Amino acid sequence: MKYHMAAFFFGFLLDMLLGDPYCFPHPVRLIGMLIETLEKRFIGTEKRLPKEKNKLVGNEKREEYEKCLEHEKRERKMGAVLVVTVSAVTGVVSSAVFLGAYLVHPYLGVLVESIMTYQLLAAKCLKVESMKVYKSLTEAGLLEARKAVSMIVGRDTEVLDEEGVIKAAVETVAENTSDGCIAPMLYTALGGPVLGFLYKAVNTMDSMIGYKNEKYLYFGRAAAKTDDIVNYIPSRISAYLMILAAFMGGREYDGRRAYQIYKRDRKNHASPNSAQTESVCAGALGVRLAGDASYFGKIVKKKFIGDDLRNVEVLDIKRANHLMYLTTWFCEGICLVVMSGIMMV
Repeated sequence: MKYHMAAFFFGFLLDMLLGDPYCFPHPVRLIGMLIETLEKRFIGTEKRLPKEKNKLVGNEKREEYEKCLEHEKRERKMGAVLVVTVSAVTGVVSSAVFLGAYLVHPYLGVLVESIMTYQLLAAKCLKVESMKVYKSLTEAGLLEARKAVSMIVGRDTEVLDEEGVIKAAVETVAENTSDGCIAPMLYTALGGPVLGFLYKAVNTMDSMIGYKNEKYLYFGRAAAKTDDIVNYIPSRISAYLMILAAFMGGREYDGRRAYQIYKRDRKNHASPNSAQTESVCAGALGVRLAGDASYFGKIVKKKFIGDDLRNVEVLDIKRANHLMYLTTWFCEGICLVVMSGIMMV
């Protein structure tokens, strides 16, 4: 436990100080390459989905309808196989690296575990990438800001005005406070970097194939549902930690309103988890987030989160990052206290 605590703390500090160096071969990129390879093998790169089955009833031939059902069944099955395969490979490789290092020497184990923990967290990277949007808006203009925000969101950014760009950046920081910081931290504290990397594998699969579009509607279903499950508890813990951060963050945040908006709007999203921290952030800042957005050329209807007490401004990107950092530090501290308590028992 003492080695795990040391590695957990050092890994966290490395993330806060260094972030993700672009020249460093990040393991999550390797997981992404595996997902991409299996996707091409399982469903190919060409557009293969037939028409929606409910449109084939009536005048369409019965065999075409049955063919569509069979195709849907196959897509779901292969998507589930991908989830199991990627998770298994990630678990085996991370376990081999982790356990192998400790077998050589405990100090080497601490070093390797610290690096693995560092690679699981994304607080500094999230801040750096979102602050590029802030810098573009304040120095280079809307066109560059659209390019910067396109690197951290999945929506169509070329149609966004300045307010839309700011909202997209704030929403990304708020949502990824859970996905990129708190959730991997909790899983790593609970089961070491092996469990942390298993979480990262699921989260990466969801970000790559968990879309409800024509290509991934069935194939990505298993990845999306698995991600919903593994993020269910961490997203709610993240929300309450962020509420605490709003109370402790200073006059620019309203902790009471953060809690009120969280209780009211935490379900205003198609995902059971995404609006948890978004609603807290919206309440803490006193702005309205979410609403309709364009994905792959199509407008997706979304409920609003928060109250439109004032217009969003570029400084809200900085405020969201400060809230994210406070939340992350609170989680790190609580995890270390809990682990210390367990070690003393």
